[in-house]
Order: sequence, then C-alpha cells, then structure tokens
Amino acid sequence: MNINATLIGQTLAFFLFVWFCMKFVWPPLMSAIEERQKRIADGLANADRAAKDLELAREKASDQLKDAKATANEIIESANKRKAQIIDEAKAEADAERAKIIAQGKAEIEAERNRVKEELRQQVSALALAGAEKIIERSIDEAAQSDIIAKLVAEI
Repeated sequence: MNINATLIGQTLAFFLFVWFCMKFVWPPLMSAIEERQKRIADGLANADRAAKDLELAREKASDQLKDAKATANEIIESANKRKAQIIDEAKAEADAERAKIIAQGKAEIEAERNRVKEELRQQVSALALAGAEKIIERSIDEAAQSDIIAKLVAEI
C-alpha cells in the first residue's frame, strides 16, 4: 500500500496544487492577460485613430497651404495693381508739374518780351526825340518830351 498511498498522496497534492492554482494563481494571471489584451486592443485602436487623425491633419494642412497660396497670389495681384496705380498717379502728377513749369516759363518769357518791347519803345522814342531835336535844332522842354514819349510809346 505504500505505492498506493504515495500515489494517492501525490494525486491529492496534485489536485491541491491545481485547486490552489485555479483559486489563487489563475484569476490574477487571467486578469493580467485580459488587461494586457485590452491595452493592446486600445493601443491598436489608438494607432488607427492617430493614423486617421494624421491623414486628416495632412489634408487640412494641404488645404491651408492651398488657401495660403491663393491668398498670397491675391496679395501679389493687389500689390501689382496698386503699383500700376501709383505709377499712373506719379505720371499724371509729373505731367501736371511739367505743364505748370512750361506755363510758368512761357509767362516769364512773355513778361520778359513785354519788358524788352517797352524798353525798346522807350529807346526808340528817345532816339526819335534826339533825331527830332537835331532836325529842328532846338531843345524841347522836359514835360513836352515826356508827353511826346508817352504818345510815341502808345502808337508803337
């Protein structure tokens, strides 16, 4: 019976070991395995969600880049229009200033011409009087001379 008692003792020890493992070792082990599986599943779901978020972010960045390029083109076009407008305004202002300077020059020339004409009239009148004095060989008084010069200037 020694062998049977040993066999029964070993069998009983084995069942006690199995019962102990099933009662105290197996539940925490299963719980850890299930928790690990859950973490892995959550990690995979998070990875899928992150991949989708990354793709959405790329699409959004691409859209924003297109919008930024369109805005930049609009700004450049607006700047070019403003540049052309400024150039046109500067040309118009320069033309107006040129016309003003030309008009001033013409006015100055006309004023100088009139002054020279008046000077020449007075010189011609003075020469005419001097010639008349020599012709009639007498001197004309100063008041009469001024009167004659004024008449000659008006006639010339």
